[in-house]
Amino acid sequence: MAPAVSFNVEAGASDFPAKLTKQVLVCSIIAAFGGLMFGYDIGISGGVTSMDDFLIKFFPAVYEKKHRVKEDNYCKYDNEYLQLFTSSLYLAAIVSSFGASFTSKKFGRKITIQAASVFFVLGAILNTAANDLAMLIVGRLLLGAGVGFGNQAVPLFISEIAPARYRGGLNICFQLLITIGILCANVINYGTSNMHNGWRISLGGAAVPALILLVGSFIISETPTSLIERGKREKGLEVLRQIRGVDNVEKEYEAILHATEMASQVNNSFKNLIQRSSRPQLVTSSILQVFQQFTGINVIMFYAPVLFQTIGFGSDAALLSAVVTGSVNVLSTLVANFAVDRFGRRFLLIEAAVQMLIAQTIVGIILAKYLKASNSMPDNYAVAVVILICVFVSGFAWSWGPLGWLIPSEIFPLETRNAGFFVAVSTNMLFTFLIAQAFLTMLCHMRAGIFFFFAAWIIVMFLYAVFFLPETKGVSIDEMNERVWKKHWFWKRFFDQDGK
Repeated sequence: MAPAVSFNVEAGASDFPAKLTKQVLVCSIIAAFGGLMFGYDIGISGGVTSMDDFLIKFFPAVYEKKHRVKEDNYCKYDNEYLQLFTSSLYLAAIVSSFGASFTSKKFGRKITIQAASVFFVLGAILNTAANDLAMLIVGRLLLGAGVGFGNQAVPLFISEIAPARYRGGLNICFQLLITIGILCANVINYGTSNMHNGWRISLGGAAVPALILLVGSFIISETPTSLIERGKREKGLEVLRQIRGVDNVEKEYEAILHATEMASQVNNSFKNLIQRSSRPQLVTSSILQVFQQFTGINVIMFYAPVLFQTIGFGSDAALLSAVVTGSVNVLSTLVANFAVDRFGRRFLLIEAAVQMLIAQTIVGIILAKYLKASNSMPDNYAVAVVILICVFVSGFAWSWGPLGWLIPSEIFPLETRNAGFFVAVSTNMLFTFLIAQAFLTMLCHMRAGIFFFFAAWIIVMFLYAVFFLPETKGVSIDEMNERVWKKHWFWKRFFDQDGK
Protein backbone atom coordinates (compact mmCIF):
# COMPACT_ATOMS: atom_id res chain seq x y z
CA MET A 1 0.00 0.00 0.00
CA ALA A 2 1.30 3.47 -0.83
CA PRO A 3 2.00 5.80 2.06
CA ALA A 4 0.30 9.11 2.59
CA VAL A 5 1.32 11.45 -0.21
CA SER A 6 2.74 14.92 0.41
CA PHE A 7 3.00 17.57 -2.30
CA ASN A 8 6.60 18.51 -1.48
CA VAL A 9 9.19 16.28 0.07
CA GLU A 10 12.21 18.21 1.32
CA ALA A 11 15.23 16.52 -0.14
CA GLY A 12 17.80 18.45 1.83
CA ALA A 13 20.39 20.89 0.58
CA SER A 14 23.70 19.67 -0.72
CA ASP A 15 26.66 19.68 1.69
CA PHE A 16 29.10 20.78 -1.01
CA PRO A 17 30.27 24.42 -0.58
CA ALA A 18 29.60 26.53 -3.66
CA LYS A 19 28.73 30.02 -4.81
CA LEU A 20 26.62 30.94 -7.80
CA THR A 21 29.51 32.30 -9.85
CA LYS A 22 29.48 34.53 -12.90
CA GLN A 23 31.18 31.76 -14.87
CA VAL A 24 28.38 29.29 -14.12
CA LEU A 25 25.75 31.86 -15.10
CA VAL A 26 27.49 32.74 -18.36
CA CYS A 27 28.14 29.09 -19.30
CA SER A 28 24.53 28.13 -18.50
CA ILE A 29 23.06 30.97 -20.56
CA ILE A 30 25.34 30.31 -23.56
CA ALA A 31 24.63 26.58 -23.48
CA ALA A 32 20.91 27.26 -23.15
CA PHE A 33 20.99 28.83 -26.63
CA GLY A 34 20.65 25.22 -27.74
CA GLY A 35 17.12 25.58 -26.42
CA LEU A 36 16.65 28.76 -28.46
CA MET A 37 17.48 26.78 -31.62
CA PHE A 38 14.95 24.10 -30.70
CA GLY A 39 12.25 26.59 -29.73
CA TYR A 40 12.70 28.68 -32.86
CA ASP A 41 12.14 25.63 -35.01
CA ILE A 42 9.01 24.62 -33.07
CA GLY A 43 7.55 28.10 -33.51
CA ILE A 44 8.58 28.67 -37.10
CA SER A 45 7.12 25.44 -38.51
CA GLY A 46 3.47 26.18 -37.83
CA GLY A 47 3.82 29.77 -39.02
CA VAL A 48 5.29 29.05 -42.44
CA THR A 49 2.80 26.23 -43.05
CA SER A 50 0.01 28.80 -42.80
CA MET A 51 1.68 31.15 -45.38
CA ASP A 52 0.18 30.98 -48.87
CA ASP A 53 3.50 31.48 -50.73
CA PHE A 54 5.01 28.53 -48.85
CA LEU A 55 1.99 26.30 -49.51
CA ILE A 56 1.85 27.20 -53.22
CA LYS A 57 5.52 26.28 -53.69
CA PHE A 58 5.69 23.09 -51.67
CA PHE A 59 2.13 21.97 -50.83
CA PRO A 60 -0.24 23.22 -53.56
CA ALA A 61 -2.91 20.65 -52.65
CA VAL A 62 -3.11 22.07 -49.13
CA TYR A 63 -3.35 25.61 -50.54
CA GLU A 64 -6.33 24.60 -52.67
CA LYS A 65 -8.10 22.91 -49.74
CA LYS A 66 -7.45 25.89 -47.50
CA HIS A 67 -9.26 28.26 -49.86
CA ARG A 68 -12.25 26.09 -50.72
CA VAL A 69 -15.38 27.75 -49.39
CA LYS A 70 -16.98 24.51 -48.16
CA GLU A 71 -13.85 22.77 -46.92
CA ASP A 72 -14.25 21.10 -43.51
CA ASN A 73 -12.77 23.35 -40.79
CA TYR A 74 -11.10 20.42 -39.11
CA CYS A 75 -9.60 18.87 -42.27
CA LYS A 76 -8.30 21.72 -44.41
CA TYR A 77 -4.65 21.13 -43.37
CA ASP A 78 -4.76 17.32 -43.32
CA ASN A 79 -1.84 16.36 -45.58
CA GLU A 80 0.81 13.72 -44.83
CA TYR A 81 3.58 15.65 -46.62
CA LEU A 82 2.82 18.83 -44.70
CA GLN A 83 3.01 16.82 -41.50
CA LEU A 84 6.26 15.23 -42.69
CA PHE A 85 7.77 18.72 -43.10
CA THR A 86 7.24 19.30 -39.39
CA SER A 87 7.93 15.81 -38.09
CA SER A 88 10.96 14.78 -40.19
CA LEU A 89 13.20 16.84 -37.93
CA TYR A 90 12.38 14.59 -34.99
CA LEU A 91 13.28 11.38 -36.82
CA ALA A 92 16.76 12.82 -37.43
CA ALA A 93 16.92 13.96 -33.80
CA ILE A 94 16.30 10.39 -32.57
CA VAL A 95 19.20 9.00 -34.63
CA SER A 96 21.56 11.89 -33.91
CA SER A 97 20.95 11.85 -30.15
CA PHE A 98 22.26 8.26 -30.15
CA GLY A 99 25.48 9.46 -31.77
CA ALA A 100 25.57 12.45 -29.42
CA SER A 101 25.45 10.16 -26.37
CA PHE A 102 28.80 8.70 -27.50
CA THR A 103 30.46 11.98 -28.49
CA SER A 104 29.32 13.54 -25.23
CA LYS A 105 31.01 10.78 -23.24
CA LYS A 106 34.15 10.33 -25.39
CA PHE A 107 34.87 13.93 -26.43
CA GLY A 108 32.90 15.98 -23.91
CA ARG A 109 29.72 18.03 -23.61
CA LYS A 110 31.33 21.15 -25.10
CA ILE A 111 32.28 19.67 -28.48
CA THR A 112 28.87 17.99 -28.73
CA ILE A 113 27.24 21.41 -28.29
CA GLN A 114 29.51 22.81 -31.02
CA ALA A 115 28.49 20.02 -33.39
CA ALA A 116 24.83 20.81 -32.69
CA SER A 117 25.27 24.42 -33.78
CA VAL A 118 27.08 23.44 -37.01
CA PHE A 119 24.32 21.00 -38.02
CA PHE A 120 21.70 23.65 -37.32
CA VAL A 121 23.44 26.34 -39.39
CA LEU A 122 23.71 23.96 -42.36
CA GLY A 123 20.04 23.01 -42.05
CA ALA A 124 18.94 26.63 -41.90
CA ILE A 125 20.93 27.44 -45.06
CA LEU A 126 19.34 24.56 -46.98
CA ASN A 127 15.83 25.49 -45.84
CA THR A 128 16.31 29.12 -46.81
CA ALA A 129 17.53 28.19 -50.30
CA ALA A 130 15.07 25.32 -50.84
CA ASN A 131 13.57 25.04 -54.31
CA ASP A 132 11.76 21.73 -53.93
CA LEU A 133 10.31 19.52 -51.21
CA ALA A 134 13.32 17.16 -51.17
CA MET A 135 15.73 20.01 -50.44
CA LEU A 136 13.38 21.29 -47.76
CA ILE A 137 13.23 17.89 -46.05
CA VAL A 138 17.03 17.41 -46.18
CA GLY A 139 17.38 20.78 -44.48
CA ARG A 140 14.91 19.65 -41.83
CA LEU A 141 16.93 16.47 -41.27
CA LEU A 142 20.09 18.53 -40.66
CA LEU A 143 18.15 20.73 -38.24
CA GLY A 144 17.06 17.52 -36.55
CA ALA A 145 20.67 16.44 -36.13
CA GLY A 146 21.35 19.77 -34.46
CA VAL A 147 18.37 19.32 -32.15
CA GLY A 148 19.46 15.78 -31.25
CA PHE A 149 23.01 16.82 -30.38
CA GLY A 150 21.90 19.95 -28.54
CA ASN A 151 19.14 18.35 -26.50
CA GLN A 152 21.47 15.51 -25.52
CA ALA A 153 24.33 17.72 -24.34
CA VAL A 154 22.90 21.00 -23.03
CA PRO A 155 20.75 19.82 -20.08
CA LEU A 156 23.55 17.48 -18.94
CA PHE A 157 26.09 20.28 -19.27
CA ILE A 158 24.05 22.67 -17.13
CA SER A 159 23.20 20.03 -14.50
CA GLU A 160 26.88 19.13 -14.13
CA ILE A 161 28.21 22.67 -13.69
CA ALA A 162 25.37 24.02 -11.52
CA PRO A 163 25.56 23.96 -7.70
CA ALA A 164 22.87 21.61 -6.37
CA ARG A 165 20.81 24.33 -4.71
CA TYR A 166 20.59 26.32 -7.96
CA ARG A 167 20.48 23.43 -10.43
CA GLY A 168 16.75 23.58 -11.08
CA GLY A 169 16.63 27.29 -11.90
CA LEU A 170 19.76 27.19 -14.06
CA ASN A 171 18.66 24.10 -15.98
CA ILE A 172 15.33 25.72 -16.71
CA CYS A 173 17.28 28.37 -18.65
CA PHE A 174 17.25 25.71 -21.39
CA GLN A 175 13.45 25.61 -21.39
CA LEU A 176 13.26 29.40 -21.03
CA LEU A 177 15.32 29.81 -24.20
CA ILE A 178 13.05 27.27 -25.93
CA THR A 179 10.06 29.49 -25.11
CA ILE A 180 11.91 32.64 -26.19
CA GLY A 181 12.78 30.86 -29.45
CA ILE A 182 9.10 30.03 -30.00
CA LEU A 183 8.11 33.64 -29.30
CA CYS A 184 10.80 35.03 -31.64
CA ALA A 185 9.60 32.68 -34.37
CA ASN A 186 6.00 33.78 -33.88
CA VAL A 187 6.95 37.47 -34.08
CA ILE A 188 9.06 36.88 -37.21
CA ASN A 189 6.26 34.86 -38.83
CA TYR A 190 3.83 37.69 -38.11
CA GLY A 191 6.23 40.19 -39.71
CA THR A 192 6.96 38.10 -42.81
CA SER A 193 3.49 36.64 -43.41
CA ASN A 194 2.52 39.29 -45.97
CA MET A 195 5.93 39.50 -47.65
CA HIS A 196 6.56 37.70 -50.93
CA ASN A 197 8.58 34.60 -50.04
CA GLY A 198 8.67 35.77 -46.43
CA TRP A 199 8.95 32.12 -45.44
CA ARG A 200 12.60 32.18 -46.56
CA ILE A 201 13.37 34.86 -43.96
CA SER A 202 11.49 32.88 -41.32
CA LEU A 203 13.34 29.64 -42.03
CA GLY A 204 16.71 31.38 -42.45
CA GLY A 205 16.37 32.99 -39.04
CA ALA A 206 17.15 29.59 -37.50
CA ALA A 207 20.83 30.22 -38.25
CA VAL A 208 21.00 33.16 -35.82
CA PRO A 209 20.72 31.26 -32.50
CA ALA A 210 22.91 28.51 -33.93
CA LEU A 211 25.68 30.99 -34.76
CA ILE A 212 25.40 32.55 -31.28
CA LEU A 213 25.76 29.09 -29.73
CA LEU A 214 28.70 28.23 -32.00
CA VAL A 215 30.62 31.39 -31.08
CA GLY A 216 29.66 31.12 -27.41
CA SER A 217 30.71 27.48 -27.24
CA PHE A 218 34.35 28.56 -27.52
CA ILE A 219 33.91 30.61 -24.33
CA ILE A 220 32.30 28.03 -22.06
CA SER A 221 34.28 25.61 -19.89
CA GLU A 222 33.97 21.85 -20.14
CA THR A 223 32.25 20.32 -17.11
CA PRO A 224 34.49 18.96 -14.32
CA THR A 225 32.67 15.63 -14.49
CA SER A 226 33.40 15.24 -18.21
CA LEU A 227 37.07 16.22 -17.76
CA ILE A 228 37.60 13.81 -14.85
CA GLU A 229 35.69 11.06 -16.67
CA ARG A 230 38.11 11.42 -19.60
CA GLY A 231 41.21 11.25 -17.35
CA LYS A 232 41.91 15.00 -17.07
CA ARG A 233 41.76 15.09 -13.26
CA GLU A 234 43.92 18.14 -12.61
CA LYS A 235 42.06 20.20 -15.18
CA GLY A 236 38.77 18.96 -13.75
CA LEU A 237 39.76 20.04 -10.23
CA GLU A 238 40.89 23.43 -11.54
CA VAL A 239 37.60 24.02 -13.38
CA LEU A 240 35.61 22.84 -10.35
CA ARG A 241 37.32 25.49 -8.17
CA GLN A 242 36.64 28.15 -10.81
CA ILE A 243 32.93 27.42 -11.23
CA ARG A 244 32.28 26.96 -7.50
CA GLY A 245 34.08 30.15 -6.48
CA VAL A 246 35.61 28.46 -3.41
CA ASP A 247 38.84 26.57 -2.75
CA ASN A 248 37.25 23.93 -0.54
CA VAL A 249 35.93 21.65 -3.29
CA GLU A 250 37.68 18.45 -2.21
CA LYS A 251 34.49 16.78 -0.98
CA GLU A 252 32.65 17.38 -4.27
CA TYR A 253 35.79 16.43 -6.22
CA GLU A 254 35.98 13.12 -4.33
CA ALA A 255 32.30 12.47 -5.04
CA ILE A 256 32.83 13.08 -8.77
CA LEU A 257 36.00 10.97 -8.70
CA HIS A 258 34.15 8.12 -7.01
CA ALA A 259 31.35 8.38 -9.58
CA THR A 260 33.82 8.31 -12.49
CA GLU A 261 35.62 5.29 -11.01
CA MET A 262 32.30 3.48 -10.71
CA ALA A 263 31.46 4.49 -14.28
CA SER A 264 34.85 3.25 -15.56
CA GLN A 265 33.98 -0.25 -14.34
CA VAL A 266 31.00 -0.28 -16.70
CA ASN A 267 32.01 -1.48 -20.15
CA ASN A 268 28.61 -0.89 -21.71
CA SER A 269 26.47 1.82 -20.15
CA PHE A 270 23.46 0.78 -22.26
CA LYS A 271 23.73 -2.78 -20.91
CA ASN A 272 24.03 -1.40 -17.38
CA LEU A 273 20.95 0.70 -18.03
CA ILE A 274 18.71 -2.36 -18.21
CA GLN A 275 19.78 -3.65 -14.81
CA ARG A 276 17.15 -3.70 -12.09
CA SER A 277 18.79 -0.88 -10.12
CA SER A 278 18.62 1.42 -13.17
CA ARG A 279 14.91 0.85 -13.71
CA PRO A 280 13.58 3.69 -11.50
CA GLN A 281 15.56 6.37 -13.36
CA LEU A 282 14.96 4.80 -16.78
CA VAL A 283 11.21 4.47 -16.32
CA THR A 284 10.81 7.92 -14.78
CA SER A 285 12.92 9.77 -17.37
CA SER A 286 11.21 8.00 -20.28
CA ILE A 287 7.66 8.33 -19.04
CA LEU A 288 8.15 12.05 -18.35
CA GLN A 289 8.99 12.50 -22.05
CA VAL A 290 5.85 10.62 -23.09
CA PHE A 291 3.76 12.68 -20.68
CA GLN A 292 5.33 15.94 -21.89
CA GLN A 293 4.19 15.25 -25.45
CA PHE A 294 0.77 13.90 -24.48
CA THR A 295 -0.12 17.12 -22.72
CA GLY A 296 -0.77 18.29 -26.28
CA ILE A 297 1.61 21.25 -25.93
CA ASN A 298 3.57 20.72 -29.13
CA VAL A 299 0.32 20.46 -31.04
CA ILE A 300 -0.40 24.00 -29.90
CA MET A 301 3.15 25.27 -30.47
CA PHE A 302 3.68 23.57 -33.86
CA TYR A 303 0.29 24.37 -35.27
CA ALA A 304 -0.90 27.41 -33.29
CA PRO A 305 -1.54 29.57 -36.39
CA VAL A 306 -3.22 26.62 -38.13
CA LEU A 307 -5.31 25.89 -35.03
CA PHE A 308 -6.40 29.51 -34.65
CA GLN A 309 -7.32 29.69 -38.35
CA THR A 310 -9.37 26.53 -37.84
CA ILE A 311 -11.49 28.23 -35.17
CA GLY A 312 -12.15 31.23 -37.39
CA PHE A 313 -9.32 33.76 -37.10
CA GLY A 314 -7.88 35.26 -40.26
CA SER A 315 -4.26 34.58 -41.20
CA ASP A 316 -2.81 37.69 -39.51
CA ALA A 317 -5.02 37.34 -36.44
CA ALA A 318 -4.02 33.68 -36.11
CA LEU A 319 -0.32 34.56 -36.21
CA LEU A 320 -0.90 37.38 -33.69
CA SER A 321 -2.72 34.97 -31.37
CA ALA A 322 0.30 32.67 -31.61
CA VAL A 323 2.50 35.60 -30.53
CA VAL A 324 0.24 36.08 -27.50
CA THR A 325 0.48 32.42 -26.45
CA GLY A 326 4.24 32.53 -27.06
CA SER A 327 4.56 35.54 -24.74
CA VAL A 328 2.61 33.71 -22.04
CA ASN A 329 4.94 30.76 -22.53
CA VAL A 330 8.05 32.87 -21.87
CA LEU A 331 6.65 34.70 -18.83
CA SER A 332 5.40 31.48 -17.26
CA THR A 333 8.76 29.76 -17.74
CA LEU A 334 10.32 32.61 -15.76
CA VAL A 335 8.02 31.57 -12.91
CA ALA A 336 9.58 28.09 -13.06
CA ASN A 337 13.09 29.56 -12.87
CA PHE A 338 12.34 31.05 -9.47
CA ALA A 339 9.85 28.47 -8.16
CA VAL A 340 11.48 25.14 -8.93
CA ASP A 341 14.18 25.30 -6.24
CA ARG A 342 11.79 26.88 -3.74
CA PHE A 343 8.68 24.70 -4.04
CA GLY A 344 10.23 21.60 -5.60
CA ARG A 345 9.57 19.66 -8.78
CA ARG A 346 6.54 17.63 -7.67
CA PHE A 347 4.45 20.56 -6.46
CA LEU A 348 4.78 22.35 -9.82
CA LEU A 349 3.94 19.20 -11.80
CA ILE A 350 0.86 18.38 -9.72
CA GLU A 351 -0.55 21.91 -9.66
CA ALA A 352 -0.04 22.36 -13.40
CA ALA A 353 -1.70 19.04 -14.24
CA VAL A 354 -4.89 20.28 -12.57
CA GLN A 355 -4.66 23.63 -14.36
CA MET A 356 -4.04 22.08 -17.79
CA LEU A 357 -6.81 19.51 -17.34
CA ILE A 358 -9.40 22.21 -16.65
CA ALA A 359 -8.27 24.34 -19.62
CA GLN A 360 -8.14 21.42 -22.10
CA THR A 361 -11.57 20.15 -21.07
CA ILE A 362 -13.27 23.53 -21.43
CA VAL A 363 -11.64 24.11 -24.85
CA GLY A 364 -12.93 20.72 -25.99
CA ILE A 365 -16.45 21.54 -24.79
CA ILE A 366 -16.48 24.93 -26.56
CA LEU A 367 -15.20 23.49 -29.86
CA ALA A 368 -17.63 20.56 -29.71
CA LYS A 369 -20.56 22.90 -29.21
CA TYR A 370 -19.70 25.90 -31.37
CA LEU A 371 -17.27 24.82 -34.13
CA LYS A 372 -18.89 22.64 -36.78
CA ALA A 373 -17.53 21.47 -40.12
CA SER A 374 -18.14 24.62 -42.13
CA ASN A 375 -19.01 27.51 -39.82
CA SER A 376 -16.96 30.19 -38.10
CA MET A 377 -16.96 30.17 -34.30
CA PRO A 378 -18.63 33.19 -32.63
CA ASP A 379 -16.01 35.82 -31.82
CA ASN A 380 -16.51 35.73 -28.05
CA TYR A 381 -15.98 31.97 -27.91
CA ALA A 382 -12.95 32.18 -30.21
CA VAL A 383 -11.38 34.72 -27.83
CA ALA A 384 -12.28 32.44 -24.90
CA VAL A 385 -10.42 29.57 -26.59
CA VAL A 386 -7.30 31.73 -26.96
CA ILE A 387 -7.48 32.71 -23.27
CA LEU A 388 -7.92 29.08 -22.20
CA ILE A 389 -5.01 28.02 -24.36
CA CYS A 390 -2.93 30.69 -22.61
CA VAL A 391 -4.00 29.21 -19.26
CA PHE A 392 -2.98 25.77 -20.51
CA VAL A 393 0.36 27.04 -21.88
CA SER A 394 1.21 28.84 -18.63
CA GLY A 395 0.68 25.67 -16.61
CA PHE A 396 2.86 23.65 -18.96
CA ALA A 397 5.57 26.30 -19.08
CA TRP A 398 6.24 26.28 -15.34
CA SER A 399 6.03 22.51 -14.96
CA TRP A 400 5.96 19.67 -17.50
CA GLY A 401 7.91 21.69 -20.08
CA PRO A 402 11.08 22.57 -18.16
CA LEU A 403 10.91 19.71 -15.66
CA GLY A 404 10.61 17.16 -18.46
CA TRP A 405 14.22 18.11 -19.32
CA LEU A 406 15.49 18.94 -15.84
CA ILE A 407 14.54 15.74 -13.98
CA PRO A 408 16.07 13.24 -16.47
CA SER A 409 19.29 15.27 -16.54
CA GLU A 410 19.75 15.05 -12.77
CA ILE A 411 18.60 11.55 -11.74
CA PHE A 412 21.06 9.17 -13.45
CA PRO A 413 24.37 8.08 -11.84
CA LEU A 414 27.41 8.85 -13.97
CA GLU A 415 27.84 5.28 -15.21
CA THR A 416 24.49 5.44 -17.03
CA ARG A 417 24.07 9.21 -17.42
CA ASN A 418 24.81 9.59 -21.13
CA ALA A 419 22.96 6.40 -22.08
CA GLY A 420 20.02 7.20 -19.81
CA PHE A 421 19.67 10.74 -21.04
CA PHE A 422 19.89 9.50 -24.63
CA VAL A 423 16.90 7.25 -23.95
CA ALA A 424 15.05 10.26 -22.50
CA VAL A 425 15.90 12.53 -25.45
CA SER A 426 15.11 9.90 -28.09
CA THR A 427 11.82 9.06 -26.36
CA ASN A 428 10.92 12.76 -26.42
CA MET A 429 11.82 13.06 -30.11
CA LEU A 430 9.95 9.85 -31.00
CA PHE A 431 6.71 10.96 -29.40
CA THR A 432 7.15 14.51 -30.70
CA PHE A 433 7.44 12.95 -34.17
CA LEU A 434 4.35 10.80 -33.66
CA ILE A 435 2.24 13.71 -32.42
CA ALA A 436 3.50 16.08 -35.13
CA GLN A 437 2.92 13.50 -37.85
CA ALA A 438 -0.53 12.50 -36.64
CA PHE A 439 -2.09 15.68 -35.24
CA LEU A 440 -3.65 17.19 -38.37
CA THR A 441 -5.13 13.81 -39.29
CA MET A 442 -6.34 13.32 -35.70
CA LEU A 443 -7.90 16.81 -35.76
CA CYS A 444 -9.71 15.93 -39.00
CA HIS A 445 -11.15 12.68 -37.64
CA MET A 446 -11.51 13.33 -33.90
CA ARG A 447 -12.46 17.02 -34.21
CA ALA A 448 -12.98 18.58 -30.78
CA GLY A 449 -12.51 15.14 -29.24
CA ILE A 450 -8.75 15.54 -29.63
CA PHE A 451 -8.73 17.89 -26.65
CA PHE A 452 -10.50 15.29 -24.51
CA PHE A 453 -7.90 12.76 -25.68
CA PHE A 454 -5.09 14.89 -24.29
CA ALA A 455 -7.10 15.72 -21.16
CA ALA A 456 -7.35 12.00 -20.35
CA TRP A 457 -3.57 11.72 -20.53
CA ILE A 458 -3.20 14.64 -18.13
CA ILE A 459 -5.17 12.68 -15.51
CA VAL A 460 -2.65 9.83 -15.85
CA MET A 461 0.23 12.31 -15.52
CA PHE A 462 -1.27 13.76 -12.36
CA LEU A 463 -1.52 10.32 -10.74
CA TYR A 464 2.08 9.45 -11.65
CA ALA A 465 3.42 12.69 -10.18
CA VAL A 466 1.44 12.17 -6.96
CA PHE A 467 2.35 8.54 -6.31
CA PHE A 468 5.55 7.64 -8.17
CA LEU A 469 7.72 10.74 -8.65
CA PRO A 470 10.23 11.47 -5.84
CA GLU A 471 11.42 14.98 -5.03
CA THR A 472 14.95 15.77 -6.27
CA LYS A 473 15.25 19.38 -5.12
CA GLY A 474 18.58 20.29 -3.54
CA VAL A 475 20.22 16.86 -3.94
CA SER A 476 23.63 16.51 -5.62
CA ILE A 477 23.31 14.51 -8.83
CA ASP A 478 26.03 12.11 -7.63
CA GLU A 479 24.06 11.39 -4.43
CA MET A 480 20.69 10.87 -6.07
CA ASN A 481 20.51 7.09 -5.65
CA GLU A 482 21.33 7.12 -1.94
CA ARG A 483 19.24 10.11 -0.94
CA VAL A 484 16.25 9.82 -3.29
CA TRP A 485 15.63 6.49 -5.03
CA LYS A 486 16.60 4.18 -2.18
CA LYS A 487 14.24 6.05 0.16
CA HIS A 488 11.18 6.19 -2.09
CA TRP A 489 8.27 3.98 -0.98
CA PHE A 490 7.98 2.26 -4.39
CA TRP A 491 11.34 2.52 -6.14
CA LYS A 492 13.50 1.37 -3.20
CA ARG A 493 12.56 -2.25 -3.91
CA PHE A 494 14.62 -2.15 -7.11
CA PHE A 495 17.78 -1.61 -5.05
CA ASP A 496 17.07 -4.07 -2.24
CA GLN A 497 17.25 -7.17 -4.41
CA ASP A 498 20.65 -6.67 -6.07
CA GLY A 499 22.23 -4.91 -3.12
CA LYS A 500 23.19 -1.77 -5.04
